[in-house]
Amino acid sequence: MIVVMKAHATEDDIRTVVRMVEELDYRAHVIRGIERTVVACVGDERGEFHQLQHLESVSGVERVMPVLRSFKLASREVRPEGSRIKVNGVEVGGPRLTVIAGPCAVESAEQVEGAAEAVKRAGAHMLRGGAFKPRTSPYSFQGMEDEGLKLLEHAGRKVGLPIVTEIMDPHDIDLVVEHSDVLQVGARNAQNFSLLRRLGKVRKPVLLKRGMSTRLEEFVMAAEYILSEGNPDVILCERGIRTFETATRNTLDLNAVPLLKEWTHLPVVVDPSHGTGIWSLVMPMALAAVAAGADGLLIEVHPTPEKALSDGPQQLKPRRFAELMTALKPVAAAIGRSL
Repeated sequence: MIVVMKAHATEDDIRTVVRMVEELDYRAHVIRGIERTVVACVGDERGEFHQLQHLESVSGVERVMPVLRSFKLASREVRPEGSRIKVNGVEVGGPRLTVIAGPCAVESAEQVEGAAEAVKRAGAHMLRGGAFKPRTSPYSFQGMEDEGLKLLEHAGRKVGLPIVTEIMDPHDIDLVVEHSDVLQVGARNAQNFSLLRRLGKVRKPVLLKRGMSTRLEEFVMAAEYILSEGNPDVILCERGIRTFETATRNTLDLNAVPLLKEWTHLPVVVDPSHGTGIWSLVMPMALAAVAAGADGLLIEVHPTPEKALSDGPQQLKPRRFAELMTALKPVAAAIGRSL
């Protein structure tokens, strides 16, 4: 259930509602929108929800209504206008598209700094890079770990871009929080519920990638784990799913973008690099993602992808990334957005 507060509701009114909700053994999540504040009431679905209906008589309450979907806090009903997440001055989910770019993996100071300078020059808004790399083979390059994290942070601070990097192990959360601005959960951890719960207690945004075999409802329910622990700043990332097709690394499911935007208030970004696995397909699928309504893109860029230690075939050279950024502008303008 959600309690929709009146536009003129005071902080005392909101606190009263929260207290009453908690007295009924539900958890209260205060969600502040542009025009309205909503108190989401989360608890055992078998509970006596009719008790919450009595809150309609409380000062400052406009109405009490059920959330019909299994995901309660992520539902569009909770925040119809959509969420906007701020990352060091960069807004994700607003009218301006957000482009997050950088190498798949941090390989050296020279490599990551070269990538950071290139994506900044082309107009990217955040720097991505993997310090901890989950790989299918235990013999593949696993990332530079702690050292790579520090190199990534230095490169991002040097060019003035917020840092996005993957978190794999709950034991590394404090370290990654210290050196980055957004914590990414990769496809292989999309349903690692102990990790998701821990990230729900972190006060930094989380970029959650869709699992390679995860249905959309399961994907949003994974985000619900983070939201339910108190972290409201979750960005969903469509990165392709595993199908019977083998011509591309994954099948980029762009159906997911408008459907997720219809279901949830969370920002949705698309990763065409992992979604295709082929650099020549990154630009057309990035343009299609923006046309479909994505709030941003996650693009892999490497100064010399032919020498990359991880996922070289899907990474763009700096020149091609600059061409992509130019090509995105008219598509964004056509749907009323900017870059």
